[in-house]
Amino acid sequence: MSGGVDSSVAAAVLRDAGHEVTGVTLKLWGGESDSGCCSVADVEDARRVAQQLDLPHYVFNLTEEFDARVVDPYVAAYAAGRTPNPCVECNRTVKWGLLLERCRTMGFDALATGHHARVARDGAGRAWIARGADAAKDQSYVLAVLAGDAVADTLLPIGELTKAEVRARAEALGLRTATKAESMDVCFIRRDERGTFLRTRVPSSPGPVVGVDGAPLGTHDGVVGFTIGQRRGTGVATGERRYVVDLDVATATVVLGRREDLLRDRIDLVGLRAVHDPIPDGTRVLVQTSAHGSPVDAVLDGPSVRLAEARPRVAPGQVVALYAGDRVVAGAYAA
Repeated sequence: MSGGVDSSVAAAVLRDAGHEVTGVTLKLWGGESDSGCCSVADVEDARRVAQQLDLPHYVFNLTEEFDARVVDPYVAAYAAGRTPNPCVECNRTVKWGLLLERCRTMGFDALATGHHARVARDGAGRAWIARGADAAKDQSYVLAVLAGDAVADTLLPIGELTKAEVRARAEALGLRTATKAESMDVCFIRRDERGTFLRTRVPSSPGPVVGVDGAPLGTHDGVVGFTIGQRRGTGVATGERRYVVDLDVATATVVLGRREDLLRDRIDLVGLRAVHDPIPDGTRVLVQTSAHGSPVDAVLDGPSVRLAEARPRVAPGQVVALYAGDRVVAGAYAA
């Protein structure tokens, strides 16, 4: 229970279905936070909702583990020129890692969350993450790194509901989170302070800004924080739209180009993991490369996917979700 409306209603749906429900809130970030699910106010909202629903409620302090498994890798990724998904890594290593392990140890049957996604089962009884009913709020992408028993031991109670229906249920139940705004930011970084957060943790690496032809365009104060596809904040005015098309961390070089210089018809993958059985080369899939991006037809080709149409380059480190219809069949990271 993060203190938001989605997890509040998820707990209520399970309770009303006759399950024995215990609410758990994770204390993950020990520093300042004004967003996400790590603020004192969010923990208090979760506690009060559990009280309203007459559920036991616990707060698990996992700040040291969160630093080691999410924050430190986040900083290291940017230092290496990659663009990480910290919320996805939190799901993989903390919520469906440490928390799911603790749930099993404590004797619970399943871990439930308020994600807008569904758990679908096939004829063999195998569980798959599938898209939620509300296409605009679908969160199956951020769960694409889950596989096997982690999916089988998961419940997603609001996956069949739209966001409007979730809020209506919360209102009918009189929950204090019914009108609470959504959190859209990384929980351990205050709004608009990513650059400051990284610069205090990674040595500055100033260097040149060049065009795709190698022509000098300017300089920058530090390569950390730049990401492939970035348009604003490059510090260079060229009279036309230019995007970051490549980063060379070794020389601290930022390469700018036009949008067409970003286009690729192939995504190289690392860490490809199928939800169940390995996927043969040549399998047709749908590929999604951001939480609210549009899927594109593709074919699995070894450690890559070949896209049916060219798309802007995916920043290294970003999650690549592979779907068959509305089901996630594998997850990987862009190389």
